[in-house]
Amino acid sequence: MILNTLGRYFFRRYVVTTFWFLIGIFTLIFIIDFSELATRMSNLPHYSVAGALVMTTFRIPMILQQTIPFVALFAAMAALISLNRRYELVVTRAAGISVWQFLRPFVLGSFLFGVLAVIALNPLAAWGAKRAEALEAEWGSSRAAQTNSIPWLRQIYEGTDTIIGARSVQNGGTELINVTVIHFDPQGTIILRQDAKSAKLEDGYWLLNGVTETGNGQLPRRLETARLRTNLKPEFVQERLAKADSIQFFDLPRKIEIARSFGFSTKGMETQLHSLLSLPLLLVAMTLIAACVSLKFSRFNQSRAVILGGILSGFVLYVVTVLVKAFGSSGIVPPFVAAWLPVVVAMALGSTILLHQEDG
Repeated sequence: MILNTLGRYFFRRYVVTTFWFLIGIFTLIFIIDFSELATRMSNLPHYSVAGALVMTTFRIPMILQQTIPFVALFAAMAALISLNRRYELVVTRAAGISVWQFLRPFVLGSFLFGVLAVIALNPLAAWGAKRAEALEAEWGSSRAAQTNSIPWLRQIYEGTDTIIGARSVQNGGTELINVTVIHFDPQGTIILRQDAKSAKLEDGYWLLNGVTETGNGQLPRRLETARLRTNLKPEFVQERLAKADSIQFFDLPRKIEIARSFGFSTKGMETQLHSLLSLPLLLVAMTLIAACVSLKFSRFNQSRAVILGGILSGFVLYVVTVLVKAFGSSGIVPPFVAAWLPVVVAMALGSTILLHQEDG
């Protein structure tokens, strides 16, 4: 009964602390991002303050998703330090409850926090990023969709060899902005260039809008629209141009299968999938790191350097995780290893340090 009551109390303290940290981070991100958007886009033809507020709201989940490990670290440290300074952990130890018992609510809270971030925040972040990208394009920004890789597609259809390039992409790659189409003859010589404001992939053709055609030895010709025959399918283009971190968690397995069917590398998407799956345990590792530097802070009057060391350790773990994830996306390291190895090592180190501190 004591453990159940105490566990609920500690769990509630962790949840409340995490909630207030999220509110603070959300507010800080909102202010900074809104200021940056206002500075960068205030000269666009369709910019408005209300629109900038809406765009900032759309962008926040994607940015907030990157801060989740640090929120878990700081929330666990703050909760444990607060309990220590109020001598609540001292009384808990005096009652014969070990560190492994009273840390369970914090570990459970961080694990559930990670699950919630994967199944709720990640899909919201992917949706919000697409909405912000579309809104920026409506304002007339040439930097829209910079989060996507600049596409260069090559198609050979009905004896024609064509390369399609664009400044930015929308709707998963089925709409291109500021398009350049270069046509080659069988000998590889350029015979025609088409520059268009936009291109949309329809059934069996690209619909080019605002086209300027330039042929060899000919004056440029302007057309309202033009059609470029293609055998590319929307699924192919989407998989070719999509970035792994712009795909929501529940769509990643299907996207991986589609990309494999087209012969594309799936290393980036596999690494992203395993990174999301390992996120709850990454937050557990952050909680163990917080416990290593927070449990004895008040009792032994340790210096603030210990707390700074915990923050630095969490930052190093995050940097290593991101670095190894990049190796996994590039194929240097298997995606499963890239996502899970730093988490497992961090949890093992945190547990080892706690065993040494508490049990000798």
